[in-house]
Amino acid sequence: MRSFDEILDIAITRKGGIDAINEHLTAPKTVAELKAIANDRWLASMTKCIFQAGFNWKVVESMWPGFEAAFDGFDTGRCAMLNEDDFDRLVSDKRIVRYGAKIRSVQENAVFINELSRDHGSAGAFFADWPSNDYANLLLFLKKRGARLGGKTGQYFLRFMGVDSFILSRDVTTRLIAEGIIDKTPTSQRDMQAVQNAFNAWQQQSNRSLNEISRILAMSID
Repeated sequence: MRSFDEILDIAITRKGGIDAINEHLTAPKTVAELKAIANDRWLASMTKCIFQAGFNWKVVESMWPGFEAAFDGFDTGRCAMLNEDDFDRLVSDKRIVRYGAKIRSVQENAVFINELSRDHGSAGAFFADWPSNDYANLLLFLKKRGARLGGKTGQYFLRFMGVDSFILSRDVTTRLIAEGIIDKTPTSQRDMQAVQNAFNAWQQQSNRSLNEISRILAMSID
């Protein structure tokens, strides 16, 4: 496994300089900023990522005001109480993408967020307090406890909300394979822990966030 500086040098060579690298980097939100995010925004982001998975992102984005209206601004109390009559109504609502299983996930994830809020004060507090050096287990937690939040869906959700995160895109995965950390797209807990260990080592070497390291790995691939 190369050091972080060696991988950064590869990315700099590909992109033509450190300034070109920095243009593509974004910092995660601070603990205080994450804790200030209301529960309804966590549910809204979960829902958007779920509906965008395997679908045209632009279509979901263009319809998003309709989603906000159909789901009462993603108020978690109201969404947690959705019943069969509500599902029948929503599956025919032309303001949203009419995908029954994904519509039902809104109710399930509202319950999930309410449970996090009950146990931790708010969903924001829960996500803010999770350590970045154990991010792989946060993804596993989302997959187990949330609805339809496994794989890339959970990864994009956390990134979009500002949680310090890596996304296992094709290019990031290619770099991880090139470094001998994994030999294929990671799906097992063992492979995900190997990925986490590599990111932790690169964090210690660079003092950079998971966000930055993830993007630099991607930019190191042709």
